[in-house]
Amino acid sequence: MRITRVLSTALLALGLAAGPAAADSSPSPGASDDGKAPTQAGTSFRTATEIDQGQRATASGSTGDYMYWSFPADAGQRPTVAATVKLPASHGTQTWQIDVYDGLRRRQSCQYGAATRTAAQGTSSVELACVLRTVRAWSEPWADDPLPGTYYVRLTVVDLAAGDLGQPVSAEVRADSKHIGGAAAVDGSLAEPLVPGVAVKSEAEKDGAKPAVLSGIEPDDGWSSGWWSDRWVWTGIGGVLAALAGIGGYALTRGSGRPSRVPPNA
Repeated sequence: MRITRVLSTALLALGLAAGPAAADSSPSPGASDDGKAPTQAGTSFRTATEIDQGQRATASGSTGDYMYWSFPADAGQRPTVAATVKLPASHGTQTWQIDVYDGLRRRQSCQYGAATRTAAQGTSSVELACVLRTVRAWSEPWADDPLPGTYYVRLTVVDLAAGDLGQPVSAEVRADSKHIGGAAAVDGSLAEPLVPGVAVKSEAEKDGAKPAVLSGIEPDDGWSSGWWSDRWVWTGIGGVLAALAGIGGYALTRGSGRPSRVPPNA
């Protein structure tokens, strides 16, 4: 399909752009091998700290820093990203913002939630939230819809007094999803999820080489194929009910046979 070819090309470009990082197998900052929550944040898209959905990540930094995390989201999910920033005891008015980007690094708009908030002077913390649109298994290239793959979270201050720049802060970030199901299902699916390095990995597998994975995060039950949803169940139930309704209507309207007033030989 045309969309598959277009997105596959975009994926290849993304994977090749990150090619040098593929040779570096070092984990992202703050990543933990024992399953504990990360305690650091990345400083760019390429060094974003990987977190699982439902996992609360923490990080320390300074006002003016960019903090990056990444998490996987699959088709049919509606991700919610929440962040809490703990501010120093003494500070002026500050405005903090949380942005979410998809696997192609397109900024995704929030369906609802306070993604930008201003903390008044002396406020101890500020809470941010962004509820994205439902992730679709397939989309037109111009639609800018959320698609399956890696999602990046960027947290930073966007407005503050010069005297507050560089003050220590701490942040907590958590990503969760609500499964929407067949109500958001569409026909078609991507050739691959929008995960950094997936095109490089695919090419390496074709050549028989050991693939280098840039991102090791994925849903616990793996990426969905995109074609199955509970919409098929309801479609089948609707078809059976329609057939039963047709049979019942025919039985009610056909009558008892030949009318008594019609001669037998007519």
